[in-house]
Amino acid sequence: MQLDEQMKCWNQAAVKVLDIRRIVMGRGAQLSSYSLPANGFIYTIRGSAQLQLDGQAHQAERFYMLHGAKGSLLDIQANADFEYILLYYRAFLAFPRFRKKMLLAQPEVAPFSLQYGFTPSSPLRLLRYLSEMEKAWAQSTHLDLLHTKSLFYQFIHELMVQLSAQEVQTELADPVKQTIRYIQNHYREQVTLDLLAEQFNYSSRHLSMRFKRKTGYSPIDYLIQTRIGKARDLLVRSDAKLGDIAAEVGYSDVYYFSRIFKKHVGVSPSLYQKKMRHEGQAEDRALHLSGSSIGWTLKSRYIDYDNHYQYKDGGSTPMKSKKTSASMIMIALLSLTMLLAACSSGTAATRSAGESTGTNSNSSNQAVTSETGSQVNKDNETRTVSTIKGDVIVPANPKRVVVLYLQGDVVALGVKPIATSDVYDGAAYKSELEGVNSLGTWFEPNPEAVIDLNPDLIIVPSEETYNILKNIAPTVYIPYEKMTTEERLHGIASIFGKEKEAEVLINDLNSKVEESKKTLADAGILDKTISIIEGGLKGMVVVESKQFGRGSQAVYEYLEMKAPKVVQDKIDVVSEAAGSTISMEVLPEYVGDYLFRSVYDGADNLTDNPIWSSIPAVKEGRLIEIDFDFFYYSDIYSINKQLDFVVDKLLSAPRAR
Repeated sequence: MQLDEQMKCWNQAAVKVLDIRRIVMGRGAQLSSYSLPANGFIYTIRGSAQLQLDGQAHQAERFYMLHGAKGSLLDIQANADFEYILLYYRAFLAFPRFRKKMLLAQPEVAPFSLQYGFTPSSPLRLLRYLSEMEKAWAQSTHLDLLHTKSLFYQFIHELMVQLSAQEVQTELADPVKQTIRYIQNHYREQVTLDLLAEQFNYSSRHLSMRFKRKTGYSPIDYLIQTRIGKARDLLVRSDAKLGDIAAEVGYSDVYYFSRIFKKHVGVSPSLYQKKMRHEGQAEDRALHLSGSSIGWTLKSRYIDYDNHYQYKDGGSTPMKSKKTSASMIMIALLSLTMLLAACSSGTAATRSAGESTGTNSNSSNQAVTSETGSQVNKDNETRTVSTIKGDVIVPANPKRVVVLYLQGDVVALGVKPIATSDVYDGAAYKSELEGVNSLGTWFEPNPEAVIDLNPDLIIVPSEETYNILKNIAPTVYIPYEKMTTEERLHGIASIFGKEKEAEVLINDLNSKVEESKKTLADAGILDKTISIIEGGLKGMVVVESKQFGRGSQAVYEYLEMKAPKVVQDKIDVVSEAAGSTISMEVLPEYVGDYLFRSVYDGADNLTDNPIWSSIPAVKEGRLIEIDFDFFYYSDIYSINKQLDFVVDKLLSAPRAR
């Protein structure tokens, strides 16, 4: 960016001074890898130091000016007593017309994010403004803060004069380098595309495009590759349990970690560990495969994108969220690719989607309602759908539907979407989505991929996904966690004008439930107790609510079967997903006449465990193993299939006395 263009930006900028401070470092003192929380100026008052800004070296003597962008990494090595003033500010182009014109002309430019360092020709003028700002800032009255802002503009004017006179070269901070560095330092934490974009003052879409152009990967793909690479190293070089490794690389849900590891590496973590050690690729010493437990302590109601379990009430199942094989070598290659790859990209045309700001007359924007209605506008072949986000105008007959997580209900209504979030292989409706595009995990869809599909309707299950996609096409937010199965189905049906079809589906389900209950009663099973568990050798999660999933909805809500008293007492009073982790020693007290165990790839083999084998339901053949994938979903399509499975397995098991 040329200086005259910078000046244009400053003329159109709204500015807020965030902080001014004077810092003194003693000889030999160090500041390492400090991430600038905002754009900032560093002005040396006395002494000298070696500075590095994003790896770029600067020899700072007295009266040296350095400007860095938000998110840049600063390193300081003081050669002598080193004193400097640090000024943080935030600035943005205030007028939409100029901002649009600027970004269209130079889409690669992020104004105010330039990096440069120089020795001013008139250093005391700059020092005067900074010192006066420091004094005014310390007073903190409204008048003094206004004075600070006026002094800041005078400081910028003087800075531009001296930059222009000395023809100082400036360069734009590389957001791709910054993003890679941030991911490598923070992969253990919850990282989203929006967080990365906000960190470096870019839009999510622009950052994703630049990152993919240089690396061939989206930022989230790179994050996953980084995590998997770290996990592979830990599996080979440590005796840590699988749950601990998952947590160390940013996945608090060990099951999800196992699934995503297998997806990217080709084998489960346990098999990978055995294979690598068997082949003698472990270094330093031989290691023994450690046992792993998939048990965990459950908490009621939380949403955490990296935990991938979303507990909810209203008759729904816990939701689990957070492309090639990855390794540490791959991570290094990706970083190298970022530096060397030629820039080549296409542009995706975006479609704007109007959305009214009106609200449903029966609810406010803040309230959560399970009622979703629609009204057909015959003149222009649209339908107005009332949601908790206001009225949304959608096509009367949408042809290109994108849906996240709620696929089963959509499929049950006879609608085949063009794209959905990932569906587990064992899902009841998996075959119905043959050939449908996959958008990755439900909680973090790629906006560019959605734009490329040119959808005419988007259906999302969370406010976060609504905010990500709402500007691409008409977007309807279904707050499924506050709805029963019937309420959710009616809400989705109203979007397509399929209310009658929804009523038929619900009536058919109710009829199946009554027939199933009669069949089980005639067989002397309906009054028997059932327990549902999930876990391993170290402990078991005992399901204690109708909303947990793993068959709890089919068994406890629809069939109205009971659990052992110690569990049923909790089911009777809990209105949200709940369960407890218990030790294997006391597990027999929680097991009923029939036992359902949720199993998954890598689950512990309990065959040789004496406590497990002594449980009557296990010993007498009334243990029914259920597939996690199949019993994960709570849509009406899946519930139908789950009821068939439960009834069939109960009838074929030995009768409990």
